[in-house]
Amino acid sequence: MKILVLNSGSSSLKYQLIDMEKEEVLASGKYERIGEQEAFITHKIESQGKKIKINHPAFDHAEAIDFSLKQLINPEYKVINSLDEISAIGHRIVHGGEKFNKPELVTDEVIKEISDCGSLAPLHNPAAVLGIEACKKVMPGKPMVVVFDTAFHQTIKKEKYLYPIPYEYYEKYGIRKYGFHGTSHMYVSQRLAEIENKDIKDIKVITCHLGQGASICAIKDGKSVDTSMGLTPLGGFPMVTRSGDLDPSVVTFLMKKENLSPEEMETILNKNSGLAAISNMAPDFREIEIASKGENDLAKIAIEEFNYGIASYIAKYIMTLEGADYIVFTGGIGENQGSIRKAVCDKLKVFGVEIDDEKNSIRGEEILISKPESKIKVYIIPTNEELMIAKETLKLIK
Repeated sequence: MKILVLNSGSSSLKYQLIDMEKEEVLASGKYERIGEQEAFITHKIESQGKKIKINHPAFDHAEAIDFSLKQLINPEYKVINSLDEISAIGHRIVHGGEKFNKPELVTDEVIKEISDCGSLAPLHNPAAVLGIEACKKVMPGKPMVVVFDTAFHQTIKKEKYLYPIPYEYYEKYGIRKYGFHGTSHMYVSQRLAEIENKDIKDIKVITCHLGQGASICAIKDGKSVDTSMGLTPLGGFPMVTRSGDLDPSVVTFLMKKENLSPEEMETILNKNSGLAAISNMAPDFREIEIASKGENDLAKIAIEEFNYGIASYIAKYIMTLEGADYIVFTGGIGENQGSIRKAVCDKLKVFGVEIDDEKNSIRGEEILISKPESKIKVYIIPTNEELMIAKETLKLIK
């Protein structure tokens, strides 16, 4: 059985075709600049190790999806003989609000409710709806499932997700902590249980998804107990271009001083802040980290704020869980930057965390990097959100 996984952006489309019998990717790709004459697709055939870039105008998501599907059956490098081999489509949805605490089969009512959550994720949810509607047009009758980044965190208790502001704003606008990267946190925690050959309900895990966007999650009984991101993916510790948590008065102070609109302030906090802003460098984490090892004092401060923020949340969640059995690093930075893992874990020695420097030098592989005497086991587990979406899709259509 083959599942097509789609991640629709406002002007982009990412896809993977996954063979669920072997749980392997057959093809993947990304359509960029949708809506423009200069739109192009990068299509990769995994078994052949071949990557093809094609310039092809796509003025909406339906055209982009239609052309992407044609690449899967293209006689030159086809991976399937017919689109009939695709059993279902799984869609990544960033925000499900309080309405969705699990994946759902796509219906007109579900589409409407995803649209209704659009005010909480204005850049993502409307684009996802475009992708769903495009699939209905291009592959009518094909079963579709939506998997929400926020759904995994719907198990967080009210005293942990409510903000200390007038309760009426929660009632009127749904202002609360939602959390994100839920699909990734769920995947790596379940994969950890498989690696350790344990029931996920018997372990306490802290998962660290570290990338351009970064969040940490405390997991007990296989459920999210708390997470670092909040109403939006802006909350938590500082990220590459996102501020993370601030004294709220910083926002109002700057808006008054600089005469900024809400939209301008959102841009500053999401795209012009974080480690890149502190270091006064381009938003490239690797370059900032390299600079931090030289004479760039601001880059050193930026990386230290990042490491301190991660370690602080882990420490907080050790308290939340009343002790942790495992810490897992995942995401582009978490999987590949050994110096970040080491700096974070060194700050956690007070909790008995000890890592093996040689094992920690490994990049992008599933590996236990803590020493035998470490009181908390530390793992690298590469995330696979697309496979998790495909699994959830398969589960529902069955």
